[in-house]
Amino acid sequence: MKLFLSESEKSILDKHIAEAEKVTKAQIVLATVKRSDNYAEIPWLAFALGASLTGLMVFLSSVISPVWISSLAILIPVVAILGTGSLFALLTIMSEKFARLFLSGSRAETEVRQFGKSLFLNRELFSTSSRTGVLLLISQFERQVFILPDTGLTDRLNPEKLTFIISEMIKPLAKRKLCMAMETGLERIVEAILPPDYDWPEKNELSNEIIEEEGE
Repeated sequence: MKLFLSESEKSILDKHIAEAEKVTKAQIVLATVKRSDNYAEIPWLAFALGASLTGLMVFLSSVISPVWISSLAILIPVVAILGTGSLFALLTIMSEKFARLFLSGSRAETEVRQFGKSLFLNRELFSTSSRTGVLLLISQFERQVFILPDTGLTDRLNPEKLTFIISEMIKPLAKRKLCMAMETGLERIVEAILPPDYDWPEKNELSNEIIEEEGE
């Protein structure tokens, strides 16, 4: 599986996680996934757009410059329409930037949230004694961040604070600086949690290993 972070970046983040958990007494898990869904509809949407645009151009050209109808006159436009549609579909597979043009923000947000919740449950991040686990997930294709705190942290990491933390992380993420985005997230989470509740245990209950997945 392709690694998203270098070993040196992981080492830096591991130290930041340990420091953050020491001062907050929370259990913070960082995760990144290449994409949260395969979005099977994207190539089809691209195909439809490419075919439609070419079809429109063929229609306009026939209106402006009518030609005698023949088998060749019919074949060329059909090949052009199907060829352009296929090219657009292929580009969505070869270029993530082009593929994102066909992905709505609401669809991406829904899939990232669903993937994050599934990851939280599958990795049993709810298993801390004081329910102080928090998942910080970056989905790279969607360029979105999802943060899910356990019940022991929902008062400190409320929706307003989470929105602010995510907005701060999006800045370096937009520049493809994954490690910096995670560092920023850790810093803002620490600021939001401090001071910690003193009845929380000071033991490391969840692994500090950064989760890296290919996704769908």
